[in-house]
Amino acid sequence: MPTKKKIVILGATGSIGTSALRVIEKHADKLELIGVSTNRRYRELAAITQQFNVPAAAISDETAYTSARLDSVFPDCCELHAGPESLTQLATLSDADLVLIATVGTSGLYPCLAAIQAGKTIALANKEVLVMAGAIVMEAVSKHNTLLLPTDSEHNAIFQCLHDPDQSLPQVEKLILTASGGPFRSYTLEDMAHVTLEAALRHPNWDMGPKVTIDSATMANKGLELIEARWLYGIPVDQLEVVVHPPSIVHSMVQFVDGSVLAQLSPPSMTFPIQHCLLYPERAAAVDPALDFSQALSLEFFPPDYTRFPCLALARESLRQDKSASCVFNAANEVAVAAFIDGKLDYLGIPRVIDKTLQRASIVEPSSLDAVLEADREARAIAQGCIPSS
Repeated sequence: MPTKKKIVILGATGSIGTSALRVIEKHADKLELIGVSTNRRYRELAAITQQFNVPAAAISDETAYTSARLDSVFPDCCELHAGPESLTQLATLSDADLVLIATVGTSGLYPCLAAIQAGKTIALANKEVLVMAGAIVMEAVSKHNTLLLPTDSEHNAIFQCLHDPDQSLPQVEKLILTASGGPFRSYTLEDMAHVTLEAALRHPNWDMGPKVTIDSATMANKGLELIEARWLYGIPVDQLEVVVHPPSIVHSMVQFVDGSVLAQLSPPSMTFPIQHCLLYPERAAAVDPALDFSQALSLEFFPPDYTRFPCLALARESLRQDKSASCVFNAANEVAVAAFIDGKLDYLGIPRVIDKTLQRASIVEPSSLDAVLEADREARAIAQGCIPSS
């Protein structure tokens, strides 16, 4: 019997994590789950450990960990870890071959770096890791000669189109990231002034968590992906382009210097890029049905409107500023989106808060992880101060 690849999933109860579980279940002969984590959803995590017979689990929220111990919901054979540092413990398990970073926010940064230093293959589905500390992370990947597999559908598509990024990049004219445009792609600014939380959470194509769904509506997510692409592929902002593609079938494209364009296509399900990463470099039968070319297929594309989607413009501007500007953009967006979810900020207030924060924050060289975290802390404080008091 061939040796199974041993997988750790950080963020196993989120949308990426649950899609990854479907892939592992489909390919149980090739993949073995040895570690899973959650922030607070410990009952769901316990069910995962039972279903997949997982030997190690982590609950990063201390209160949730205490509740889990009191409820005794985890099997005796599962070693349970607690607190923020527990993510790093899982990410560096000696038996782990690949660590899927599927947490949301800054919680993925330390475990990602620890896994890189431990020589693990990284499947990265956490935007903040590269947006905040792209230079530090990619330097660590190079120093420790580890493999970082981009798991976002857009960056995974580019990775597949390039096939060998190191050899292909000198021949690349531009990387083209596709965007669905979200639920408000045909809205006017006047329409957007009345957007409700319920409407913002209804994505036409993808099933994602609240933060990512709202980022898709504002197109902040595509701005974050531009920043990620800059670090993943070492390519300047002028060679990065966004195009609106409502069906979400073409996940991104690479245009070469000779005018040829390669695109990666698949249905709008995260099981496709996740499976590509978990099984890489092998390919196997898909979890979800593939595209059916015997049926009519629309592949329309539109240029993005930076006036109606100012978050995308602000992200591109932060990329041009370089230094800690991208970190500031990310922090301000997180604060603003949280305020919108809590009913403390209107929908168009999200880009206003980001803009004000970028104007007021110190834009410094992120020379160390401590400097990155300080830039993040300062930006969050400034953004919080931009939220209207109730």
